[in-house]
Amino acid sequence: MSEFEEEEITITKAQKLVDEWIRTVGVRYFNELTNTAILMEEVGELARIMARKYGEQSFKESDKDKDMADEMADVLWVLICLANQTGVDLTDALKKNFEKKNIRDKDRHLQNKKLR
Repeated sequence: MSEFEEEEITITKAQKLVDEWIRTVGVRYFNELTNTAILMEEVGELARIMARKYGEQSFKESDKDKDMADEMADVLWVLICLANQTGVDLTDALKKNFEKKNIRDKDRHLQNKKLR
């Protein structure tokens, strides 16, 4: 059984776990620009699966064993790396983002006839 199977991982804990892994197994962080490029690559891999599963594209033989959840986790991993490198507390950032959206979009989506 994995050490993470029974443990809930908060965003704060995830930032700490990724940092520990990078500093021990990964040796060091790639620089921010490299990690930004890696993030775009990982988003592209996720987009490829989404286009085939939910869009009009058909799966190629080489795409059939791709795991959407794993690709999402790769995106999250690299985003956490960038947050750690740049001093962003993702928990705090997400809370502030919710506050911003609740003010800015309070009525916007309710009034959008396209969403009905």
